Amino acid sequence: MNIQKVNFTNKDKEQLAGRLELPLDRKPHNYVIFAHCFTCTKNLTAIRNVGRALTNAGFGVLRFDFTGLGESEGDFENTNFSGNVEDLVEAADFLKENFMAPTLIIGHSLGGAAAMFAATQLPSIKAVAVINSPSSPSHVMHLLKDSEQEITKNGKAKVNLGGVDFTIKKQFLDDLKNKSLSNVVSDFRKALLILHSPQDKIVGIKNAEEIYKAAHHPKSFISLDGVDHLLSKKEDSKYVGEVIAGWASRYVEIPPEEELKSKSKVAASLNKDENFTTNLKLGDHYLIADEPTTFGGNNFGPSPYEFLSAGLAACTAMTIQMYATRKKWEVENVSVHINYSKDHAVDCEHCEEDSAKIDTFNRDIRFKGNLTDEQKNRLLEIADKCPVHKTLHSKTQVITKLID
Repeated sequence: MNIQKVNFTNKDKEQLAGRLELPLDRKPHNYVIFAHCFTCTKNLTAIRNVGRALTNAGFGVLRFDFTGLGESEGDFENTNFSGNVEDLVEAADFLKENFMAPTLIIGHSLGGAAAMFAATQLPSIKAVAVINSPSSPSHVMHLLKDSEQEITKNGKAKVNLGGVDFTIKKQFLDDLKNKSLSNVVSDFRKALLILHSPQDKIVGIKNAEEIYKAAHHPKSFISLDGVDHLLSKKEDSKYVGEVIAGWASRYVEIPPEEELKSKSKVAASLNKDENFTTNLKLGDHYLIADEPTTFGGNNFGPSPYEFLSAGLAACTAMTIQMYATRKKWEVENVSVHINYSKDHAVDCEHCEEDSAKIDTFNRDIRFKGNLTDEQKNRLLEIADKCPVHKTLHSKTQVITKLID
């Protein structure tokens, strides 16, 4: 996973700290904002697992700390639910200005309520997914019930939530009471996915029912049977991420992957705006070739010389194992390690010139099995007889012609 540290400002120009997770092998087809639960942070393990499942499906995911939490600036005691919604809008603006406007927003617990409120202010959002979320922001007040009287009387109180002390002010409670999620959901015109656990002891399943009944179609409900409120088990949060990715694919635009058609066994295609990222068709298989970021590539795939080295490694292993099988020698496994000595990107800058350097493939071979020294030496000789090895040593020609 490609994770970037990012920062953007809230309405008060305070820095909010985030992590932008991108797919390893492609550019994101859509961007997602993740709203974490009340007093949580962007680094909650469940959030990372959900995000990883989405990036595996080609999404870019922004998770960040709300004002006053985690690594973000600001005082939590001066924040409220409306402030969280505003932070989400600022996060969307950040993505729009620097990458691409988000099309999917996900919220966990109170973050789900904030996500639904924020989505009404974000035209680019096409789909909303909420996980174990309350049907009203004021639901969080049950967490503060032991301190509510003190907050109302003194204007604020220190509350211990999850082992951490937070100062909650009366304006926080007042803001919660003034927010009607049912009104927001009834006017919703975006695809909505509600994921909720029947065993959630913090936000009961009744909340999911209330959100579902208030919402218009398209709306969907997934029961997270056996899952706790915080999605503590890795398999649960991974499942949630995979479900959201699959569901969202019906409501966000995912450009179809260009299929490289060719009568040749091997073909390559490169658009002018892709740097070195090249689509390949190898027989019936589709791959990507690229260069490292240090050479101006995206590092989405192996370099051309790595593909060449891979051909030598694979052919060597196949030839050795085929010979050993014919001889009935016990070779449980053969591994071949190739290092190529010349830098491809530098070569390419001077392709028209003859190079004084020698192409050198350092090939290390390891056998696993009951073999004598004589058998091992013979197998090393056989390695030099693999077809790709012979091709690299033979005089070759490349005949080039222009086709329409």
